[in-house]
Order: sequence, then C-alpha cells, then structure tokens
Amino acid sequence: MSDLQHMNAALALARRGLGRVWPNPAVGCVIAKDGRVVGRGWTQPGGRPHAETEALDRAGTLADGATLYTTLEPCSHHGKTPPCADAVIAAGVARVVAATADPDPRVDGAGFALLRGAGIAVDIGIGAAEAAELNAGFFLRTASGRPLVTLKLATTLDGKIAMASGESRWITGEAARRRAHLLRAAHDAVMIGVGTAAADDPELTCRLPGMADRHPARIVVDPGLRLPLTARLVADASRNRTWIVTRTGGDTARHDGFRTAGVELIELPGTDEGLDLAAVLRVLGKRGLTRLLVEGGAGLAAGLLRRDLVDRLAWFHAPAAIGGDGIGAVAALGVQKLSEIPRFERLTVEPVGEDVLETLRRRP
Repeated sequence: MSDLQHMNAALALARRGLGRVWPNPAVGCVIAKDGRVVGRGWTQPGGRPHAETEALDRAGTLADGATLYTTLEPCSHHGKTPPCADAVIAAGVARVVAATADPDPRVDGAGFALLRGAGIAVDIGIGAAEAAELNAGFFLRTASGRPLVTLKLATTLDGKIAMASGESRWITGEAARRRAHLLRAAHDAVMIGVGTAAADDPELTCRLPGMADRHPARIVVDPGLRLPLTARLVADASRNRTWIVTRTGGDTARHDGFRTAGVELIELPGTDEGLDLAAVLRVLGKRGLTRLLVEGGAGLAAGLLRRDLVDRLAWFHAPAAIGGDGIGAVAALGVQKLSEIPRFERLTVEPVGEDVLETLRRRP
C-alpha cells in the first residue's frame, strides 16, 4: 500500500473520535512494516490514550523499524500522559509520516524536532487538507478560543421550517432525521435557543441503534431562564450533560431548581439583545468544546450569522415548498446590501433518502 492509502486509513480511524475526545483532537494512527499493517489506533473517549500510543501497544515489537502514519504531529509535552513522540522513539520506529503539524503551542513542531533529533525520518503533508478539515474545530479553538460552529437546518426548498401555525413534523424524511442524529454523535455539543427548547421539548440525544453512548452535551441559550423545569432537557439532566447559558443574576430559587435537577448554569452579562454570542462561544471554548452543532431556532441562527460565527452549514432540503406564509429557517439579519450577506462555499451534496444534505463552509 502507498503512503496515501495508509494515511487515508488513519484519517478514517481518526473520525471515530469525533464528538468523543474533546478538548483533544481526534487523531488516527497506522503502523506498517514489510507491506502489512501491524498496529492501528485512534484517540480514545475523553482524549486519552492518544492514537499513537494505542497503535504502538497493538504493534508491540513489530513497531521496531516500521513506518508510523499519523493524522497529527505526535505530542511532545508532558500532560496527563507522557509525550507520544517519546513513545515513538522508544519503540524504534524508523519513519513517521504526518498529515499536519499540531498548532497547540506546547507542540507546534517540537514533536517533529524530537523525532528528527532521534534519527527518525519525518515526512509531512500527505492528507493535510483532509486532516485540517477533520480537526478544524480543534484548530479553531487553539487559534481563536472558540469551537467550530455548524448550523444544521432542515427546510423545504424555499427555506421554510414550519407552517404559519407552527406545524413542522416532519418536513424531512426518516433517513434525514437519522442522519441528523449521526451529526449529533460527531459533535461535542448541540445548542438551541430557548424558544425552540420550549416549543419542541427536544431531547437532543443521539438515538441511533448501538450509539447510546454518543450523546453530545446539550446547551440552551436562555437569557431570561424561561425554560420550563418540566422540560425533557431538565428531566434527564442528571444522566446527560446539560448546560443553560443565561444572564447573571435572576431568581435564586429558580436557579436552585435547575441545579438540583442536574443542569449546569453558565451565567454571563446580558446585552440589549440578550447575550453576546461571541462571548458565549468563548466560554464554551474555555470548557474544551471544539465542535458545536446548532439546531435552531431562527433567532439564534440569525444571531450567529449576523456576527459571522457560523463556520459550516449542514442543510437538509426536502423536495417540497410551503410558500411565503411559512416560518423561515433564519430570522432577519438586518443587512442592507448584497456585499454584507454571509456567503458560503459548497463542500458536498448528498442524497439522503428523498431529501438532500448540502454541506457548506464559510468563505474566508
């Protein structure tokens, strides 16, 4: 197999960690020797052990003289575990092929320097674009202190999410809804506004067979703490991590009610519009989130788009139309010129049952 084929296998392994390894990156590793794979690994839930350690443990003595393929530069600092670069050197690996460097300032080339200093050949760049997209959330949090934001929309062809009466179940089909649950599983957290939480009373869990352990953290943006204490998000908060972002101050007894139910309150200063969404994202970044899925509603979507805080779109289109009297997916943005509107570039278009999933990336 070629270097590219081995790296593609490592990237596939890395994807297994998405949504499960924050605040760490999701990394995959393959070790090959004499034309066959002798070890494989990926970052384990919670971020430890690292992918390289997992692969080296599986390879054992066969790692001596082998080539190690990793989607990210091996770490070089002492944290909760010893540096992976030291483990690679100790195992006798002859060559390391890495897709990209680790932007963490504790690493950022130091891992490669350690390997080269030990006489290991290092090649960098194979699969770089794919690795950067896979860990775009980790890279963004490292550079800007906030998670990557993916806005998920499920609309008719004319961009409507509900009838004027509020009826919305179901615009998209069963296959699209299953795919939406898979999106949840690949993100660290899912966030909605209080209006959507109160109207839909969602669970925001991943309800796919065999994936009961893949629930993301659930976040409600609720400046006035209006969410009913009887909501399903509150009822199972002791089992599934649930955060409510709200204004500082407020009714102490009501706060106590949420905390008793297992909800964690994140209090921030309020603004005339409710909460500063950029500040909300910075707080979530400090908590370790790298990938955030936003599922509505229209006001929260507009607020994020207005502030240029949406990095990706995951847009499910149903082959139907409601018309101008339907409820739109995004509230008013307040822009007056075409030059001011948010623009995205298409990454993929994929049929999902009778619907279509379009993924887009914010234009730089």
